[in-house]
Formats: sequence, structure tokens, C-alpha cells
Amino acid sequence: MRILLVNPNTSAAMTARMEAAAVSALAPDVQLTALTAAHGLPYIASRAEAQLAGAAVLETLAEHQSGFDAAVIAAFGDPGLIAARELFDLPVVGMAEAAMLTACMLGQRFGVVTFSGTLLPWYEDAVLLAGLSARCACVRSVAAGFQSVTEVQHELEAEIIALANRVVTEDGVDAVILAGAPLTGLAARIAEAVPVPLIDPLSAALGQAQVMVRLGVKPPRAGRFARPPAKPATGFAPSLRRWIERRNADDDAC
Repeated sequence: MRILLVNPNTSAAMTARMEAAAVSALAPDVQLTALTAAHGLPYIASRAEAQLAGAAVLETLAEHQSGFDAAVIAAFGDPGLIAARELFDLPVVGMAEAAMLTACMLGQRFGVVTFSGTLLPWYEDAVLLAGLSARCACVRSVAAGFQSVTEVQHELEAEIIALANRVVTEDGVDAVILAGAPLTGLAARIAEAVPVPLIDPLSAALGQAQVMVRLGVKPPRAGRFARPPAKPATGFAPSLRRWIERRNADDDAC
């Protein structure tokens, strides 16, 4: 099985961290390829930035999807997820949706904890998009600032632990999602410090991607996620333009 991990952020260091953390979530027969967005922002922190990153996700999938069994969008707000599912034939899994669905299997109500208040509107929208508002007790951020997004999980570890414990006590959650790609790997490290399950969104997404492949799901030919018909496209990356127009690469040489 081959899984494509797409980091919509332009931080290669973040991609490397996620690739290293992914090892524990992969079955022995799974090969992971991790790619970093070729253009965009070092980390996504708003809904506007997520829209821009979503386009980069579609470009990356159009260019690299061949030979892969599933893809994971490695940013918590799932930029480009719905469009990717509509456009491409392989299963596409988002970290936010996968983490929330996993949380629903561990209890009745979950909480989302992250490292920056600027992320909250985008993450709240992700809960709405997943249709899980009734199961989400809270979306909260630590108040402290940080120096480096690549090191934020170490800089704010104590504050994140304190907030996770607070949402357990004050919001009555049964599971806590540690949201944001920069927090990848933190859940396993601090699991004993919080009395309910902590969910690492990357691990959840990789786990669900493997399940989708093993289930042998086929791309829809009808319904809300059937691939759209061909349409002329202008100004897009060549691979994405060809995919939208339903043309082969050889057609460009004709």
C-alpha cells in the first residue's frame, strides 16, 4: 500500500517531523511519501490562507497521485479536502475530520486544543464542515505566545497540558484533540498527563487512510462526489489543468 502525505504548508521541517512521526501509525506493508507544498505559507493560520493552501493541495495531488492508494492532507483544517474528494479517484483523508471521527469513537463529546488563538475560527469551521458540532464541546487555544512554529509544541507543552486538563474538567470532554500540524507527536509524549484519550490528528488520518484502502472502496460514479465532467481550464498548473480537462500528458505534445 502506498499513501501520499501532502503538507499544504511550505515548511519542509514540518513535513520531515510529520514523516518521522508517521512511522508508528503505519502497518508494515505501507509505504509513505511526504510532499511539501511548492508555494504558499510556512504555516496556515486563517480561513483565507486555507483557501490558498487548498489550491496547492489540488495541484500537488494532480501531479503526484499516480501510483498511490490514498492521500492524506496534513493540515488540521483540511484545506482542499472536499474539492479533492470530488476531483480525484483515490480516497483523500483530512487530519481534522479523521481526528474528530476518531474522537467520536472514544466518547460522546470531544474538545479541540491548539496553540494559537488565530486558528480558532478556521478550526471551528472545520467542526461545522464535518457536521460534528453537537459532539464538540469546545475549541480552545492556549493564551501564551511562542517563538517558533516548528518548536511550539516544546515551547508551550506545559500550557497545552494545563489547557487539556481544564477542558476535561470544565467542558466534560471524553477525548481531546491536539490540533495543528506543529503539534504532531505531542499526544503520545504527554498522554499520561491528561486523564482522557489524546488524539494525534496525523495518526488518526493515517489510520483511517489505511482502513479506506483495505476496505477496497471505489470512486463514486454518481452522487455528490462524482468527478465533474471535463471543462476548459486556464492558468492552472499543467497537471491540474489536464486533470480537469480530462486530457493525458501526451496530448500537450500534439
